[in-house]
Amino acid sequence: MINIFEVAETNKMIEKENLDVRTITLGISLLNCIDSDLRRAKEKIYEKITTLSEKLVSTGEYIEAEFGIPIVNKRISVTPISLAGGAVCRSADDFVELAKTLDRAGKSVGVNFVGGYSALVSKGMTKADEMLIRSIPQALAETEIVCSSVNLASTKTGMNMDAVRLMGEVIKETAERTARQDSLGCAKLVVFCNAPDDNPFMAGAFHGVTEADAVINVGVSGPGVVKTALEKVRGENFEVLCETIKKTAFKVTRVGQLVAKEASRLLEVPFGIVDLSLAPTPAVGDSVADILHEIGLEYAGAPGTTAALALLNDQVKKGGVMASSYVGGLSGAFIPVSEDQGMIDAVTAGALTLEKLEAMTCVCSVGLDMIAIPGDTKATTISGMIADEMAIGMINQKTTAVRLIPVVGKQVGEKVEFGGLLGYAPIMPVNPFSCDAFVERGGRIPAPIHSFKN
Repeated sequence: MINIFEVAETNKMIEKENLDVRTITLGISLLNCIDSDLRRAKEKIYEKITTLSEKLVSTGEYIEAEFGIPIVNKRISVTPISLAGGAVCRSADDFVELAKTLDRAGKSVGVNFVGGYSALVSKGMTKADEMLIRSIPQALAETEIVCSSVNLASTKTGMNMDAVRLMGEVIKETAERTARQDSLGCAKLVVFCNAPDDNPFMAGAFHGVTEADAVINVGVSGPGVVKTALEKVRGENFEVLCETIKKTAFKVTRVGQLVAKEASRLLEVPFGIVDLSLAPTPAVGDSVADILHEIGLEYAGAPGTTAALALLNDQVKKGGVMASSYVGGLSGAFIPVSEDQGMIDAVTAGALTLEKLEAMTCVCSVGLDMIAIPGDTKATTISGMIADEMAIGMINQKTTAVRLIPVVGKQVGEKVEFGGLLGYAPIMPVNPFSCDAFVERGGRIPAPIHSFKN
């Protein structure tokens, strides 16, 4: 049974090692908000979100004060809007109206982000899916806290190359529409393979159709805690290293379990999952790359990086599942470039390339995440990069994702500042050779043979 004494054990982690609860995310189903009239649909959506999440922020603040655990973000995720709005939206502009409703509702209750401006199109696109996808650039340009995601592939269904091609164009347009903010809109847009229904982390959070009417999911993070623990076993063999990571992940997950249970009790909403993801921030000492350095690499990207990351990811999950019966979401290690000072340093030193990041995707939680690329990168090139990541997830039966930011007006060697948890990033070079003919084939790449497990 979890109690306050377990929290007391983590005081040092919180005060000195950057341990925090990265997010409490309230998932809300909008399926009963479906209506044939746009005005009524907007009213239903606004009312349901604001009613259920009215006390979300204050509850998070109470738990922070009561247990001394920093809770960085309070967020909302909703049913993919292509589903909730499919019956009423007749144009891309109608979907943008729903995005503005999400934005207004989220701001009224004081949350940091609202996720779920999403579509699930791994096998095909309905008219509503396509309209929503085409509306994304305008929606993200005209809202502040709305996040968007699109699932383009899965192990069971294969890869929708028509949607992959379209998303390359959408990412480019989103960058252009938010050019005055250094293409910040792209930081709120992610594409997935095998997207989980219960992910509490943005920009990819949405409330899956398998979920209850409302549910509390918590995302915990602690790269600094893991690094400090590894400093104490420097030079020891891999068995000792793995046990140390596993035990540390166990303690961190217990903190998340406590927060999730307490939030569930206070809000009278069922507890969903704890997502134990080592999600870095730009703060010094809160870096996944620094963990890899502590394991024995001069920089992230050096030979051995993929093996070290695989080890880290596996031990984090082993420790987490021992600490909670409901570990879910993405749970593992994130490798965003702009949000991790150690990753930024590795890119600047020339140790880390897009190709190495792609290899690391095979063993980490997400993929090509928060990577700034030249603004003149072609849409088809972006689609090709997306297809590579989707293939890794599809074949390896894991979640992969892409959050690329083609920064308008910037070239390799320059930097872009996003601010806050999003940090800053050097513009990384992209392979200049064309994949136009590949992307323009269209159609669907079939599911791999091991998808047939019935």
